[in-house]
Amino acid sequence: MCLICQRIELIKAGKNPYFVKELETGYVVIGDHQYFKGYTLFLAKEHVTELHHMETPAKFRFLEEMSLVQEAVAKTFEAEKMNIELLGNGDAHAHWHLFPRRAGDMKDHGLNGRGPVWWVPWEEMAAEDCQVKSHELEQMIKALSDELEKHLV
Repeated sequence: MCLICQRIELIKAGKNPYFVKELETGYVVIGDHQYFKGYTLFLAKEHVTELHHMETPAKFRFLEEMSLVQEAVAKTFEAEKMNIELLGNGDAHAHWHLFPRRAGDMKDHGLNGRGPVWWVPWEEMAAEDCQVKSHELEQMIKALSDELEKHLV
């Protein structure tokens, strides 16, 4: 079973502390690390490795819901710009990375916010001091869930 499927099983069992909301085609979760405050993922319910492996109606709905999720993330976490990626090189299960961006968020790398998030070394993004704290996590989940409700009506 892939890592994303394992995390979905934890959601179904009520044991994934990062879970925000279930949508028709996927699950919204707060990212384990928060180098970019508000980092969120949208995990496809269906285990597919590529968008083009989805049936067309499901694919279009998944894309539509991702758009709604990214808008809610942008508003909740006051993004100036959103970076959205569906990669799947590490975890071969369709899932979106939603990164709220702000001016100067990569200044420690001499980039002044210009460039993809992946220019920050993974070890730095996933460092212990970037792990989301439980009290912060609860606040983030509540805020994002409330904003999602506005977009899903």
